[in-house]
Amino acid sequence: MLITLRHINKIYTTGEVAVHALDDLNIEIGEGEFVAIIGQSGSGKTTLLDIVGCLSHPTSGDYWLHGTHINTLPDSELTTIRNQQIGFIFQTFHLLPRKSALENVQLPLMYAGATRTRQQDRAQELLTRVGLQDRLNHHSNQLSGGQQQRVAIARALANNPALLLADEPTGNLDSQSGHEILTIFEELHRQGQTIVIITHDPLIAQRANRRITLLDGRVLRDESTESSIEPVLQEK
Repeated sequence: MLITLRHINKIYTTGEVAVHALDDLNIEIGEGEFVAIIGQSGSGKTTLLDIVGCLSHPTSGDYWLHGTHINTLPDSELTTIRNQQIGFIFQTFHLLPRKSALENVQLPLMYAGATRTRQQDRAQELLTRVGLQDRLNHHSNQLSGGQQQRVAIARALANNPALLLADEPTGNLDSQSGHEILTIFEELHRQGQTIVIITHDPLIAQRANRRITLLDGRVLRDESTESSIEPVLQEK
């Protein structure tokens, strides 16, 4: 199992008020799944993403990623896991504006210690994979929103992560660009990539092969969709 969450609680305290963002939550996600976490504002989606992405610790409970017990790891090891095992895609892209598409995708490879030749070759390969082979040297202000999100996807894939986490990845896009981004996710899933997407939109969630609905920090429903796609295991 790639992700195992057992009895996860996350409590935020404001003054004398304790807010249970996650309440005894239990989830397992296997390799190669395409999972949508759905729920309205305040359901716990973002808190769950932060914990799965090793950006935050639960107040209590246990989290295993690829068999590693995450709770007890020091920050230095969590940084390595985030760089090498998890690819992040955000609603607002988070591209560096003064760097080209190619340079943005090279960054995770540079932090991982790859040679400059490896950085350039891998970044060019991934940008071609998402259809931006003619935009390698363009900066953010020269790219549409959909193109910027494609760069962000390529960057997230740079170190061949075990897990791709996407937080409302179509939230700032028009419907056509959003459809194109979701099509890329579906293709990555066919190739065996594990994807967890956070969304409040049930239409987007239906593009995944499994849908987990949160309500008040708990799992309300966990169901497979009829349009599920059988993934092909990718070679490592």
